[in-house]
Amino acid sequence: MICVSLHNKSFDELVSLLDGGEIRMAEICLDDCELDDEQVGYLFSTYDLPLIASVSGWTCSMDQLAQIEHLLEVAIEAGAAYVDIPVNVPPQLGKRLCRKAREEGTTVIRSFTDETKTPPLEQLQGIYDKCRRFGAEVVRLGTRVRNAEDWLALTGVIDNNTASAQPVLTVLDPIARESAPAANDPALEALSLGVPFVYARSLEDATALAKAVYGDRKPYDREGLRMPSSKSFAQRAIIAAALAEGTSRLEGYTPCLDNEAALRVARELGANVVEERGSLTITGLGQLISGSGRLDIGSISAGESGLMARLLIPLLSVIGNGNTTLTGERTLLKRPLKGAADIMAPFGVLLKPAQPASVTQSAQPSSDRPGASSQPAQPSSDRPSVPSHAGRELRVPLTISGELIPGRAEISGADGSQLISGLLMALPLTGKSSTIYVQDPKSIPYMFITLDVMRKFGVTVTNEMEGDSEFVETGDWALCTQIDFKVKAPQKYKAAQFTIEGDWSAAANFLVAGALFGSVSIDGLASDSLQADLAIMDILVEAGAVASQDEDGRINVGRAPLRPITVDMSNSPDIFPIVSILACFCPGESRLKGVGRLATKESDRAKAILDTLTQMGVQVSIEGDELVIEGHSLEQRLLTGTLLKGGNYTTYHDHRMLMALRVAELGADSPIEVDDEECVAKSFPGFQL
Repeated sequence: MICVSLHNKSFDELVSLLDGGEIRMAEICLDDCELDDEQVGYLFSTYDLPLIASVSGWTCSMDQLAQIEHLLEVAIEAGAAYVDIPVNVPPQLGKRLCRKAREEGTTVIRSFTDETKTPPLEQLQGIYDKCRRFGAEVVRLGTRVRNAEDWLALTGVIDNNTASAQPVLTVLDPIARESAPAANDPALEALSLGVPFVYARSLEDATALAKAVYGDRKPYDREGLRMPSSKSFAQRAIIAAALAEGTSRLEGYTPCLDNEAALRVARELGANVVEERGSLTITGLGQLISGSGRLDIGSISAGESGLMARLLIPLLSVIGNGNTTLTGERTLLKRPLKGAADIMAPFGVLLKPAQPASVTQSAQPSSDRPGASSQPAQPSSDRPSVPSHAGRELRVPLTISGELIPGRAEISGADGSQLISGLLMALPLTGKSSTIYVQDPKSIPYMFITLDVMRKFGVTVTNEMEGDSEFVETGDWALCTQIDFKVKAPQKYKAAQFTIEGDWSAAANFLVAGALFGSVSIDGLASDSLQADLAIMDILVEAGAVASQDEDGRINVGRAPLRPITVDMSNSPDIFPIVSILACFCPGESRLKGVGRLATKESDRAKAILDTLTQMGVQVSIEGDELVIEGHSLEQRLLTGTLLKGGNYTTYHDHRMLMALRVAELGADSPIEVDDEECVAKSFPGFQL
């Protein structure tokens, strides 16, 4: 990126420049600009830009040094992205400022300046190493380049250290740019070597540099976007409303294939559904299925929705007639229901392959259906013997036989949360309370979305999470080893009215596009959401992007110099494709954990990502459960001709891959053509960046 150095500007001039929209990154020299505390606080807290706090008057009295330290601390506390601390300041002062920066999440630049010369390479490398020892996350080198040898020394340090395993990236000071005897602009050469940003003396200088780097490429800038409703919430809420007594109203609804599949299920169960623009009115079956009432359900389709299929398996074994065929379509027919037979077996339910039903029958009440069994599920050593199809890859269509038996059971969560969510929704409708011990839980946030939706409909389930001492200390769900759910029964679903949240999974694509290629603001997203893919905000912050929420609740993300990421995405498989694209533009080696969670999505998503990035010219591999990606900045790719390769790509009929490909196209050397544009209708009809 290109950072404009702002010196000797009044507060009003700074505000005018930053409001102008042309500056994407800036250094504000606090003492040169003669700013007071309030003005410093305003500048660094108001603008969603990567701003550097620096001072020029370090050679001064102790009183003046104290004032400099104070101004930098004000900037850090207000949200400065970077603080520039010369390597030769008094050691205790440097330590205090570095500690303050770490506490506030501000990146530390340790800088070295020599306006008379460039030291030899060996000496310059020693200075670089000293900056690193003194807390540098970025090293800034500003020297007077007198000849080609000096320039080779300076670029040698840059080249050596940006290529290291854990690089502390080096930026070039304007002094070197002004005096370097290079055929090309030294800033362009430095960016092509992989530095995260270079400095420009003025806005005019920055504009000229931007033209040289980006050419006629337009930044991706979008405002006021709204996302579709979260299908994770919508599908659960539709089914809960169908099970409820009375009439529910769900606002904020947007249609997609998976949501429409849930509505078809609700109607086929016998619920009355009225769909209006942006809302659903659903009159449920609560009175019909309460007590001993059961539904005569011969066959029912989950559409293409994996979630709907897994929710229905336990629910149909409670409200159905004990022998129902579950069908589906398109990619769902190819997706194995891993672990489903083993999970349902302790509850007395048998799953076995079935031929597709020729007609999907509407559910009707059965007058001779017996009431809920009072026989509890047994502990693992005494469970009833129910044949398991776990050795095979069970898929829909399948037959669900038997009646859900409440009780205590230990089950594995290793294959995901969706079937467990179905159990949590179904068990309150049985005759007795149950306890589920979920070992090795995955996609934990989705279980809590289920509990949240159930709570809105008057059904409560308590839980206790377990883990080691690190889990207890941090509360990190990725470290949770067991969840115990206590399900009180019988309970009844009651009508509810609420607004369905916007979808963080869809938003992730726009947010990454903004972080890589410009800026974006999105309305209607809940920053306290239980959605697992809210994790995209933490991931973007770790990558170095500018991310914030304003007073109106709008989510804002913008470009900044990026760094490689190491993240555990086991709970967020839906944003794995788009985070992979993000990693392609994070200089260095990124590692994304959770590959094992990708095999049973709409595609074998791990293979799809690996093959796609390889075709794009990205160095990528799978090591155990991690996807390893070697990334380069957008500027380096532009200047070295290594943009992602365009051309013809397959989506693997996976809506998440399609959306990721459209974001990748913004950083490609030519248009990307896909084989299945329509697959995106599964979650986001009409998706356009």
